[in-house]
Amino acid sequence: MSGKRLSSTESFYDTFESPIGILYLICAGKTLCGIDFQNPAGVLRKGKAPPLFKKELKEYFESGREEFTQKIGFISGTEFEKAVWHALTEIPYGETRTYKWLAEKIGKPNACRAVGQALSRNPMPVIIPCHRVIESDGSLGGYSGGIDIKRRLLDLEYYLKLGRKEFLHE
Repeated sequence: MSGKRLSSTESFYDTFESPIGILYLICAGKTLCGIDFQNPAGVLRKGKAPPLFKKELKEYFESGREEFTQKIGFISGTEFEKAVWHALTEIPYGETRTYKWLAEKIGKPNACRAVGQALSRNPMPVIIPCHRVIESDGSLGGYSGGIDIKRRLLDLEYYLKLGRKEFLHE
């Protein structure tokens, strides 16, 4: 995962039809720098994302791809936010962790609220899996795309992972 800073002036967007709705892929050249649930048409020009981005997203939604290989870069984000986003990639596919776990993981055990704020600014939901972070009491917490999308992503991962396990045990 690249932490390269990109200029928003060279950015464009493309669309991806997913089971959770249209995802807007924000790119700068061959680098993915964001995924949005809202159409950025008034801000960015329409372009064509590299086919690998769409291929890997399709595999994630259809067959449970667990890792993404596309090059990513950040247009924005503080060092704290980037540390939170990087730690998210360590949460295994189909599993969840708590805000508290994430705060401890980055060495800031009392920063649960700040972690939640960093998650709300995650520029690449799905690929940087902030949907895998839940409250300590088991409730879902928030999600930039809305709580229903978070629930659907968690269910999708759970059932695809479960299906693979059952397939392996036959």
